[in-house]
Amino acid sequence: MDEERLDGGNTHGAVRVGDTVRRVTGEWTPAVHDLLAHLESKGFPGAPRPLGFDGEGREVLSYLEGETVGSAKPWPAWVHAAGTLDEVARWLRAYHDAVADFVPSPEAVWRQGGRWAPGLIIGHNDAAPYNAVRRDGRLAGFFDWDFAGPVTPEWDLAFVAFSWVPLHARSVVVAEGFTDFAARPLRFRRLLDAYGWAGRPAELLDVVRGRVKAHAEGIRERADDPIFGRLLQQGVAARLDQALVDLADFRV
Repeated sequence: MDEERLDGGNTHGAVRVGDTVRRVTGEWTPAVHDLLAHLESKGFPGAPRPLGFDGEGREVLSYLEGETVGSAKPWPAWVHAAGTLDEVARWLRAYHDAVADFVPSPEAVWRQGGRWAPGLIIGHNDAAPYNAVRRDGRLAGFFDWDFAGPVTPEWDLAFVAFSWVPLHARSVVVAEGFTDFAARPLRFRRLLDAYGWAGRPAELLDVVRGRVKAHAEGIRERADDPIFGRLLQQGVAARLDQALVDLADFRV
């Protein structure tokens, strides 16, 4: 069966074969497959299903049919629609509910490192527009679970807020097609309301700042990894630094 290389991403290693996706593996792949199998057992629809490995040693996942943002910019208008913001928040809350009782193996290895402990969940950690799938005019789910790993729910929510409100540096989000900066405080609160955040918005904003700072530091600390080294060369860490400067004056 023919292979179709899928657009987007940083590894350029995903191909579609029929109704499946084939990707290169890492030491974290078994843990991610256990997570995806748990989601399947819970009937959670917004994630791919693990289907084992092919003859080349690649992981095999079910293909999430639908529209993605790909690699072109600006992104499609649906990314920044208010309705999409609600759908993303509800997806994340449903995911956190589905994964709340997932206890990974003590030997589980996660790409971001760390060990699960009571009070943590296995977050997606990269539920951004570039990993979203839209089908029939609605959010269908997220792919690319390689960065899943143990975090608090609010740490996972913080990255979603950063990505979808969006709260990145102005130059970054303008290139992605977002220019309504005056609406960002309202969009931030809307996202938290749709998720069901019980705390004050300012408390989650502090987590966002911490998440952005950790992201920039992580890229620099892991520059020997091919993906993180490429991100550093592309100026991603520097743009995250600028986002932190912008966020210093952001109020909700």
